[in-house]
Formats: sequence, structure tokens, C-alpha cells
Amino acid sequence: MESVKELLALRKQIKARKPSFVREESWRYKRVRVSWRKPRGIDSHMRKRKKGWPKLVKIGYRGPKAARYLHPSGYYDILVHNVAELSKLDHKKDAARIGSSVGKKKRKEIVDKAKTLKIKVLNP
Repeated sequence: MESVKELLALRKQIKARKPSFVREESWRYKRVRVSWRKPRGIDSHMRKRKKGWPKLVKIGYRGPKAARYLHPSGYYDILVHNVAELSKLDHKKDAARIGSSVGKKKRKEIVDKAKTLKIKVLNP
């Protein structure tokens, strides 16, 4: 199996070839944001894939399977809400992301326990 650094480099290389997907007519009207929406109009040039119009999002632009769900640090990003969930993680390949609903007191407990288990916390 490829190393994590190689996988992240491959993902970066593939992402560089991927077009920037923009919402149809977002360049024409200020009220239409750039964030992607699938064009659905019956006469839409973009939906019909006319030459000179932006590309549509398709499955073929997806990243490499082995590098999917990897955090840029090289760890798998696992959501954690309590101390018990930390014991399920592998410190060599997983990193914990503390849920947004977790309070200050429990967050401190999770960070302390993660230190003893040598688990990286992405948002301490």
C-alpha cells in the first residue's frame, strides 16, 4: 500500500486538474452565488454540456479511493463526543475531532485523555 504522503500528493495532483465548478450564471448576476447547484433548466446550455460553458460535477472527478476522507495531516478524521469514544481510535492512523456541541469541561477531559492515549486532536 502507498504511504500517506504519496496519497496526499496524488490527491493534490488530481485536484489541480479538476475544474472549479461554479453555479450557472453566477458570473452574470451578483445575487447568484458561486456555490455549486446542478443546472436544471430545459434550455440550460450548461445542462446540455455546450462547448464554452463550465463543466458539470461528475463522479469521474472524484479523488483516489485510498486518499478519501484523509485529513491534510494524514490522519483519518473521526468525530468524538465523549471520552469513551477515544478508546475506539487507533493513534497511528486516526485523529479525533471534538463535536461542536461538546462543552468546555468535557472538551478538557477529552483532550487530557487523548494525550495519554497519544491521539492527535484536530480542534483542541
